Amino acid sequence: MTNNSRHASSYRDPSGHIYIENDIIKRIIFPSYFPQYEALNKNGFFEKAFQHKLLIPHEEIERSDTQICIQPAQIPFITYPYEWSFQQYKEAALHTLKLQKYALQNDFSLKDATAYNIAFYKGNAIFIDTLSLDFYQENTPWRAYKQFITHFLGPLVVAKYHGAEFLKTMSNFIDGIPLKMISSLLPSKTKLNPFLYTNIHLLAKYENKHQEEDVQATKQATLSKKGLFNIIDNLYNYIKKIQLKEQSEWGDYYQKTNYSDAAFQQKSTIINDWILQLKAKTVIDVGGNDGTFVRQITSDVTTALVGDIDNNAVDQNYYSVKKNKEQNMLPFVIDLLNPSAAIGFQNTERFSFVKRVQEFQPDVTLALALIHHLSLTGNVPFENSAAFFASFSENLIIEFPKRADSYATRLLNAKAEFKDHFGHYNLEDFEKNYTEYFELVAKKDIPDSQRVLYLFKKK
Repeated sequence: MTNNSRHASSYRDPSGHIYIENDIIKRIIFPSYFPQYEALNKNGFFEKAFQHKLLIPHEEIERSDTQICIQPAQIPFITYPYEWSFQQYKEAALHTLKLQKYALQNDFSLKDATAYNIAFYKGNAIFIDTLSLDFYQENTPWRAYKQFITHFLGPLVVAKYHGAEFLKTMSNFIDGIPLKMISSLLPSKTKLNPFLYTNIHLLAKYENKHQEEDVQATKQATLSKKGLFNIIDNLYNYIKKIQLKEQSEWGDYYQKTNYSDAAFQQKSTIINDWILQLKAKTVIDVGGNDGTFVRQITSDVTTALVGDIDNNAVDQNYYSVKKNKEQNMLPFVIDLLNPSAAIGFQNTERFSFVKRVQEFQPDVTLALALIHHLSLTGNVPFENSAAFFASFSENLIIEFPKRADSYATRLLNAKAEFKDHFGHYNLEDFEKNYTEYFELVAKKDIPDSQRVLYLFKKK
């Protein structure tokens, strides 16, 4: 029977592990989890959870006395909590609670409530750790309650008061934001809110392991299933109402663009024609704002990744994905000047953005209205950005704003007395550096603008 080596991120659960065989993710289940797995199968829990899109679907492909192998539906690209917009993060939290409630209704319970058990698949949040479901034991608390607070409620509440940027903090706390940190970051007035006081501030007082065990021990005999349902419903209702109170520079970018409607449409037409010409099935737009240009593509794109640095723009994109039921588009938050690094034990539990996108191998990369930010805001030399795009792009569609472009001019003027040090920002130097890594296939001026579109093919 197949017994490939365990995936680097899958060492924490003694019930089984995931592995990759011929680029296909599979999961091994050990005998210690057989009773739960068989019960979940027998009462139709899995089938109903798949139908309601609560749990990633799987098929059993091998079985023996020592292990069972299942193959889940394959997710084209995994994003992590620190790459989610605020609305995505909220949906991930609410989805976890939905699954826990459904589990309780069937006498099961989630033993894990980490944000890393959620992925985005076909336009929705989905729970991906099949082995997180365990038998419910009468009059016991929710084992994963504190984990849910540190992975979901806490980060969302802090983001409400301090902005969505705080969600990126999850990259430093793979096991959840410490309760004492969450409590200390919240305004004092939140201690007057009974819900927040109970679920965050009071809990933070008992973060010391022994104190927490004492508290849990006193609650064990009294927390009924009805009490658990109340906790879940209260968490769900509170999280559902949380909203951000922040604006951003790029949230309404396409309402204040610096080129005409005709230029905008012509840009879209050129991009679409090139993608049709390439017969691309997979696309990544690394500065895609709210996904506008990807939505103009008329060819049959199976997977479109749309990243942007701005939370509000990604939120808008995700809202459109949900509204239009766009199963092929995945929005996410990314700062190309500081893309997500590899984290966790030996830096192998969560892969870097660069490694993931290299494995994804998009047919086309879009980099629109981006190079002036990399080159002028981030001071990234053309040679470096060209090498970066070449590391994962078979084909690259990139837009170059000339020095006379109003946005480029603004960035150059912001350099003040150092403006003269950026004389290299011109079409000639750009083309010289990029053709070291790419073959120039096509080049078109966008009419009625100071911008040029390039189509490159990796050498």
